[in-house]
Amino acid sequence: MPPYKHLLSAAFLAIGTGLLSAGCATSNTRAQAAQPQKEEVVAFITKVNDHWQATHPPQVWSFWDAAAYQTGNMAAYAVTKNEKYRQYAEAWAEHNEWKGATSDDKATWKYKYGETADHVLFGDWQICFQTYIDLYNLKPEPRRIARAREVMEYEMSTDRSDYWWWADGLYMVMPVMTKLYKVTNNPQYLTKLHEYFSYANSIMHDPETGLYYRDAKYVYPQHKSVNGKKDFWARGDGWVLAGLAKVLQDLPPDDPHRADYLSKYRGLAAAIKQAQRPEGYWTRSLLDPEHAPGPETSGTAFYTYGLLWGINHGVLDEKDYLPTVQRAWHYLTTTALQPDGTVGYVQPIGEKAIPGQVVNQNSTTNFGVGAFLLAASEMYHYLDKN
Repeated sequence: MPPYKHLLSAAFLAIGTGLLSAGCATSNTRAQAAQPQKEEVVAFITKVNDHWQATHPPQVWSFWDAAAYQTGNMAAYAVTKNEKYRQYAEAWAEHNEWKGATSDDKATWKYKYGETADHVLFGDWQICFQTYIDLYNLKPEPRRIARAREVMEYEMSTDRSDYWWWADGLYMVMPVMTKLYKVTNNPQYLTKLHEYFSYANSIMHDPETGLYYRDAKYVYPQHKSVNGKKDFWARGDGWVLAGLAKVLQDLPPDDPHRADYLSKYRGLAAAIKQAQRPEGYWTRSLLDPEHAPGPETSGTAFYTYGLLWGINHGVLDEKDYLPTVQRAWHYLTTTALQPDGTVGYVQPIGEKAIPGQVVNQNSTTNFGVGAFLLAASEMYHYLDKN
């Protein structure tokens, strides 16, 4: 029996017997008042990640969904120092030869949506570089980041600035730029980061709300929710908040554009705080809960991670934001997390909130697990700090 087992709180043990309900107002009140213990959080991380890795071999492609899971896996490794998590990530990287999309013919490289070897410049094939860089930092073998540098330095040599045209891309690639800057000290990574981010803001950021549309197709009033409201997709804004947190963590304190990233991050955090449901989760369409009602875990977990990061780094006021995080944590650990370690209520792969789409306790995905692990790891850091 693991040594932390006897330390688990009654709330964690109740997961296995199905005794808790996130919809219970009394439980929510207790959740805001109670603070989990570090050992309890490690137990959640272990339960979830052990279950995922036991049921999913690492030899899968390097596309965004698998790579987003790995960002959570590496966060889990940083907290637990469980070597099998690092080994799982390395096996995945080796399987993919430390590459994203595999074409070597630069004349054919594309950056619009695509799942083929030629879509090297499409951000969904670049998120894998985040984990490769993290593994490089643990063991600095140049081959681990050779492809990442080749791809990103080629991209920066072009005269295009419209590489990030969808919200997800801000999580997929912004942290790659800051991570590679820290490795290389090449200032072009930071210059191009802001150039590409500025383009993304010009087509997706809504100044009135502080939120981000998923892409230009969903900008109001061209697109509306079922009740005629602005339609902001929860996971899309989750990608952005988490991406900004990762950028701010690695960005030099004297970067000339730090204030811009911080302003967008705080504006987004404030809007997200207002949109939370009383049960702790966020609905798939943030400002119109009736559009696609019910819990959704991936957006909720990314928000939990992103808001906790802000509290931990002193850029969000703990008194204002901790109750939001506590409600979300209660949802994640008593409703989303299933007795066997499955993370449920994750909206499947898509790009919008879909009325009538079924999302239930059996709805799980690799990137949803990664988001849960990010949130839990950041909760551990909060408890460790406090």
